[in-house]
Amino acid sequence: MRKPARTVRFGSREIGEGHPCFVTFEAGPTHDGVASAKALIDAAADAGADAVKFQILDPDRLVADRRQMFRYEVLVDRETGATETVEEPLYDILRRRALSPAQWREVKGHADSRGLAFFATVGFPEEVALLEDLGCASIKIASADVNHLPLIRRAARSGMCIQLDTGRSTLGEIETAVDVILEEGNRNIIVHQCPSGYPARVDSINLRIIPTLKRMFELPVAYSDHTPGWEMDIAAVALGADLVEKTITFDRTTRSVEHIMSLEPGEMKAFVRSIRDLERALGVPRHVLTAEERRARDAIRRSVHLLEDAAAGARLAELRVEFRRPGYGIAPDLYERLLDFRLARDLPAGHRLSLADLAGSRERA
Repeated sequence: MRKPARTVRFGSREIGEGHPCFVTFEAGPTHDGVASAKALIDAAADAGADAVKFQILDPDRLVADRRQMFRYEVLVDRETGATETVEEPLYDILRRRALSPAQWREVKGHADSRGLAFFATVGFPEEVALLEDLGCASIKIASADVNHLPLIRRAARSGMCIQLDTGRSTLGEIETAVDVILEEGNRNIIVHQCPSGYPARVDSINLRIIPTLKRMFELPVAYSDHTPGWEMDIAAVALGADLVEKTITFDRTTRSVEHIMSLEPGEMKAFVRSIRDLERALGVPRHVLTAEERRARDAIRRSVHLLEDAAAGARLAELRVEFRRPGYGIAPDLYERLLDFRLARDLPAGHRLSLADLAGSRERA
């Protein structure tokens, strides 16, 4: 088995340690056809995202029982935050998202034209082949398929970057899936921490697993957010998430799954900006002052000033001094090490002492 990598290739981009967080907007559950898919791509591109994600599926093949019900929450009042529980057949939900291969080609081409990476969750080998044919750089495996090893092997053989969702998975199941991908010679793996629920409950998010997954697998780790707002995404990036995935919509009150926890166009740019601002604020894991910080520091620190006239040859320890701002002269800590030095020339009261004012000889105590 090959050793995993702390960074992976995503087309021309690197994701992982030492690189900016890769921002993905998820439009798979919130579009209702080619036109809305393209419009969501435009909104994602305008906001400064790196990628847009969809869900390629065939509900006629995927759902055996068309009477199987699915329950989720919808937002009914923006001001109060009131919600309502909705239940409808899973087949009907997935049917709204289904597009033909020709339509997916059109959508992918639009993403290319807007400079966004396009990738998708798939459920069958034929859908892996479609992403290969479309020239995609990445493919995602849903958390429900973390144990679908035949599908994972097929995806791994594509050579694409494999994004592995892990909601409701055990660490053992994640290990097995990662090992299967590595055994196929594919090291481009991103492990997603993906809390389940629509929306997810706060106590199920478990952001602290992110550094654990990074240490355990030595792979880039992503956070797929299923909560309203973006506080959890900011926290995830602070904890080391290399990629964040956030669902987008044109209207959070749409009565369909996942809209309640999605960002609207007016929020998307602020979301990306918040992540970039956080990355700047996180800085580097060492304490280094910039030239600007040094200048600002010296302006508010103190240096030695004479309280009376002083003659050449006088010892610094014998002078009456005071520590005043700014700190452009001899600093208080340096002053204590220079007490045996003598003045090189006569100096007036109020003078700010500098090293140039001191003679080069020094008396030993």
